[in-house]
Amino acid sequence: MASGANLHEFEKPHAYTMLQGFEWYTPGGGQHYDWLGNNAKRFADMGITAIWLPPPCKTSNRESTGYDIYDLWDLGEFVHPRDKDEQQPAERTKYGTRAQLENAMNALRDNGIAIYIDAVLNHKMGADGLETFKVKEVDPEDRNKVISDSHDIEGWTKFTFPSRGDKYSDFKWNFDHFTGVDWDQKTQQKGIFRIEGENKGWAQDVDKENANYDYLMGADIEHAHPAVKEDLLNWGAWMVRTFPINGFRFDAVKHISREFVHDFVKRIREEASNKRKDDGRPEINEDLGPVAFGVGEFWKDSVDSCLQYLSNFGDEQFSLFDAPLHYNFKEAGDTGKEFDMRTIFDGTIVQQRPIDAVTLVENHDTQRGQALESSVSPQFKPLAYAIILLRREGYPCVFLGDLDGCHGGDGDASKEGKEVVFPPVNDLDKLIKARKCFAFGDQHDYLDHPQCIGWVRTGDGEGKTGCAVVLCNGEDDGEKRMQVHGASEGDIFVDALGWRQDEIKIGQDGWATFKAHNQSVSVWVPKEAKEKCGL
Repeated sequence: MASGANLHEFEKPHAYTMLQGFEWYTPGGGQHYDWLGNNAKRFADMGITAIWLPPPCKTSNRESTGYDIYDLWDLGEFVHPRDKDEQQPAERTKYGTRAQLENAMNALRDNGIAIYIDAVLNHKMGADGLETFKVKEVDPEDRNKVISDSHDIEGWTKFTFPSRGDKYSDFKWNFDHFTGVDWDQKTQQKGIFRIEGENKGWAQDVDKENANYDYLMGADIEHAHPAVKEDLLNWGAWMVRTFPINGFRFDAVKHISREFVHDFVKRIREEASNKRKDDGRPEINEDLGPVAFGVGEFWKDSVDSCLQYLSNFGDEQFSLFDAPLHYNFKEAGDTGKEFDMRTIFDGTIVQQRPIDAVTLVENHDTQRGQALESSVSPQFKPLAYAIILLRREGYPCVFLGDLDGCHGGDGDASKEGKEVVFPPVNDLDKLIKARKCFAFGDQHDYLDHPQCIGWVRTGDGEGKTGCAVVLCNGEDDGEKRMQVHGASEGDIFVDALGWRQDEIKIGQDGWATFKAHNQSVSVWVPKEAKEKCGL
């Protein structure tokens, strides 16, 4: 299901590949949407078929990455009072104005690239005013343990949206629409304060870390409140109806009621189906893939927790980013030759539930300088990307910071957005293109050595060629004897990446010994096929 995410929107030209179209330190100033639109053809030529856009909504800080959501309904269209005297255009977000966003979307769509919106639905920040209400403070390490009597605090929970007014939505937020906050303005005290009220409390269908992990940051949204739920579902439907998008990436789902996320996914798919009908487009068979894609960030190095979330999700298909696979990549890179490559898929979503796995190497949260920093070592990243891009299972997501480099994260804030601090992964664009040209057909694994593994893709039998991949995580060069199905004796194979210059002649019955340099990867393809692909 995950790998068929774009099936109903664009004719499938090749294997689907998602790009996370930003990193934490992406340059601000309102130019990123323009940059994305200008690079749409480059992405498409490379083999990108979908892009995950950064949170497009107005935040509490105009230059923030986008996760301190202030107003979902403002996509860089209205001038907030705090920005009215700032550099123009004052209505923009870090990435640009709504008009720039729509222009970027059109450029991406014109190049056959589907669009996923980053939905931040867990909390709100940057309130327009203070309110006084009763709370009980809870233990940060056990959110079910109350550590204070009920008392009044002043919290930032009043959202009136003076710049937008009632356009698109007339819903205004107050403390009754939240479950908790982390700041008492009255006493200048930080803590986790659970808001008191009839039938109020933490959601129960959330992750059980800290006993209950409903609260994450800011003013925590109470998704069970009928008016809150209605406004959020209406926003999702409005996004699908108004913009040429194909789905959502959901932030922080382990902190949000699973029932609410399910209902949101159901609503956006209903809206997407109705929009197709209204546009006169044919009905689709959702057995082949949902009409709108949904993937959640359930960031936990526990495949059991991830699988439990998916199993309990309900009757809607849903995907998760494979966080356990990321941590396996990190361990393999950190320990080098000591890591047993035969175990690289152990305890991962892609191993146990590949139909719902979105595979990745890195993202904006794991990159250097972030709270969840767990960056995969540079020498292992090409091997990790070969795994997610050239294997049959999973829907790969490439990180823009790995493709074009990261602009910050070294602790020097003065460099953020000014220059590339960490370089891109060497020839990642070639690996993406290798997926576009050669990731077809059945898969035969040779995962039988602790330092050197390989696999063969057979091709589709309809003119699309497969490949033979060798990964070596040892200190010496590696080799793997594998059978290339459909190849003839004497056929010449070369490394699509050009990292090895030798040529390999296929022997009797399609067998040959394929090689890779130490701590490296080689992607072996027919010589003429490499030339045809433009590699």
